[in-house]
Amino acid sequence: MRAHFKAMTQIRNIAIIAHVDHGKTSLVDRILEAAKVFKEHEVMGELVMDSNDLERERGITIVSKNVSVMWKDTKINIIDTPGHSDFGGEVERVLNMADGVLLLVDAFEGPMPQTRFVLQKAIELGLKPIVVVNKVDKPNCTPDIAQEAVFDLMFNLGATEDQLDFPTVFGSAKQGWMGEDATKPTGNIDYLMEQVIEHIPSPKVGEGPTQMQITSMDHSPYTGRIAIGRLFRGTLKTGQAIVMIKRDGSTTRGKLKELYLFEGMGRIKVEEIPAGEICALVGLEGFEIGDTICDAEFPEAMKPISIDEPTMSMLFTINDSPFFGREGKFVTSRHVRERLEKELEKNLALRMETTGLSDSFQVFGRGVLHLSVLIETMRREGYELQIGQPQVIIKEIDGVKCEPVEDLTIDLPEEVHGKAVEMVTARKGEIVNMGPKGDRMLLEFTIPSRGIIGLRNLLLTATAGEAIMSHRFKAYEPYKGPISGRQNGSLISMAPGEAIPYTLSNLQDRGKFFVNPNVAIYEGQVVGENTRAGDMIVNLTKTKKQSNVRSSGTDDKIRIAPALNFSLEEALEYIQADEYVEVTPQSIRLRKTFLKEHERKKLGKV
Repeated sequence: MRAHFKAMTQIRNIAIIAHVDHGKTSLVDRILEAAKVFKEHEVMGELVMDSNDLERERGITIVSKNVSVMWKDTKINIIDTPGHSDFGGEVERVLNMADGVLLLVDAFEGPMPQTRFVLQKAIELGLKPIVVVNKVDKPNCTPDIAQEAVFDLMFNLGATEDQLDFPTVFGSAKQGWMGEDATKPTGNIDYLMEQVIEHIPSPKVGEGPTQMQITSMDHSPYTGRIAIGRLFRGTLKTGQAIVMIKRDGSTTRGKLKELYLFEGMGRIKVEEIPAGEICALVGLEGFEIGDTICDAEFPEAMKPISIDEPTMSMLFTINDSPFFGREGKFVTSRHVRERLEKELEKNLALRMETTGLSDSFQVFGRGVLHLSVLIETMRREGYELQIGQPQVIIKEIDGVKCEPVEDLTIDLPEEVHGKAVEMVTARKGEIVNMGPKGDRMLLEFTIPSRGIIGLRNLLLTATAGEAIMSHRFKAYEPYKGPISGRQNGSLISMAPGEAIPYTLSNLQDRGKFFVNPNVAIYEGQVVGENTRAGDMIVNLTKTKKQSNVRSSGTDDKIRIAPALNFSLEEALEYIQADEYVEVTPQSIRLRKTFLKEHERKKLGKV
């Protein structure tokens, strides 16, 4: 057993909280550098903590991760949390492992909606914060105003006097320095590390028999499932007999085969784990997140982890389009069901229900981003599936029909803010606050979750791509009434074949197209957006009539506007109730639920 694990005062468990893109993962990179986790011959990559491809592309943290560093004689366990409220299921269980938080705030933007979401959870758990005002090298930034805004936010969230008496550190994670004055760069981040050791309390160890809560899990192809959590009381030893208490109160007995502690980016095998440590256990079967591992003779369960309920659902079904099986490896309903069941084990905020059909599943999540990350991951793993229109979950509370309402923040140029206000209020949004921020405007609204679906595309079009929109779940409130959906209808392909450039050119005045020339299409595929309301059937496979007579001027150059390419989220927010998004490893297509025109007409008459 290593010496630095013996004294409990030598451990600090901290979580890092920040809004998307405020520099959280970059700060962890600097901490790893300062603690010399990587040897001189090892090359350290950028954004080490965002290890999954999707996280690197989107620049966001989706799954929380642990890393541990030694600073002087103290071991610091760092937990990187997701910043987006759609991943709230990750955030809540992770904060249970920490004793304090580093609240990272952009010196220009100040605290943002997702910062508020995670900070609220941390304050409710009584964690001690240290505020880090990052990106002080940005032009026109206001670090002091950002610090005051954090104080006001904490006060509004009901922080205690001890929490409000927080130390503030200024600096730039990108340039690699932190200090007590924003105008005096220090050249390193030692000041921040000293503040962590001075202000974050060492783990509180309760009296009594062994107690540990499983807060996340990992999987190894060699040892199977690995339980990760924090040991609150007692000690754990290799070979120790334990009792596992499930959420429903049932118990199972087991034995610990191997114990691991976190060190740097990896884990080291140990024989014994003291209370207060974050550790990984091998040898347990059938565990779930939230289960308690207790002493075999005196089992005592811990309070289960509470997770916010899902607010949105989507229908997942197998790909039955004419192009099924061309790109994906996993195309059957069994494959899709097994993959969703595997995801349910570790994705706490996700729910799944079967429908009356064997090949369709209703999947519930925290928002479009939460579910689209799952769909994108499945797509990259080789799955083919179709997704229905996102539906908001309506509840009845005390006999009143209620729907989820969100806080929406839009940051956009001052001259176009009138359009944004008009768009949001048309979707039953109510303006809460409005103020200038440099040459831009910051608008705050409350809006039903239904109103947010499809809003981003409209806003970006109206503001020439300048609007920055973020939102977070607020509460369930009485139903606000109907919201008008997409005004324009769809252009639907009449026949299978290839999209002929000549036809695309002639039909351009009918609407915008989603397919490029010479791309294979099928009957019932949504190939574009109509300029008017109502769907229109078009035949893109029709070629130019050939004749023996050569006429002058008929072979002019064809000019075709580029096709609109949707990202997965944009496609999900765009479709109507009678349409699906077809997702395969290489393509995203839109289609009608019923491909044949006579089937759609028959349904329209019913």
